Amino acid sequence: MILFGSSMSPFVRKVIAFAGEKGVALDVKPIGLGDPDPDFRKASPFGKIPAFTDGEFHLSDSSAIIHYLEAKHPDPPLIPDDPELRGRCIWFDEFADTIFAACGAKMFFNRIVAPMFMKRDGDSAVADAAERDELPRVLDYIESVAPEADGFLVGDSLTLADIAVASPFANLRHLGIDPDRQRWGKTMAFADRILDRPSFRPWYEKEAAFLTRVRGA
Repeated sequence: MILFGSSMSPFVRKVIAFAGEKGVALDVKPIGLGDPDPDFRKASPFGKIPAFTDGEFHLSDSSAIIHYLEAKHPDPPLIPDDPELRGRCIWFDEFADTIFAACGAKMFFNRIVAPMFMKRDGDSAVADAAERDELPRVLDYIESVAPEADGFLVGDSLTLADIAVASPFANLRHLGIDPDRQRWGKTMAFADRILDRPSFRPWYEKEAAFLTRVRGA
């Protein structure tokens, strides 16, 4: 199985961590948005990451890939069968992708991707507005649903919900953003605990080391 994309994308990182929790080996091929690589474009006609190949089967979109992996490798289950729990799990995945990661992308692109990799100025006003106006609302919501101590967002075991919501926090770390732990204590404890799992931590550390090298170049 080949996964195309950069783990600095919260969507790619989510798939990597999901597969890691499943014990499913992925050959992660670093590739960027719009890359003309023919194998990548066969899996992702619109050039978006992540993209995925399993033999002659091709697929793009992180959630689609995850549902494929869940169906093909059902143990351990990471998407609940119970209707209410499954609905909540899918909601958290959607929230993480379309609200949380979208907010983070405005900061990550304009403060890291544009200046460091595209060699042009990012839009600091867009990044600042996202951090000032959007991020606190996102964190307030997560704080309202975050589990106590060693709990999880859905049910009593790790699910896609935890993986999806934790992934964008790695990008906040790369940005040097450390949310107020007095205001968002449960949220940050949850994020720290999930990102410290073996499915996440080695990838986050590689990303951080890479960014350190680029900044020092």
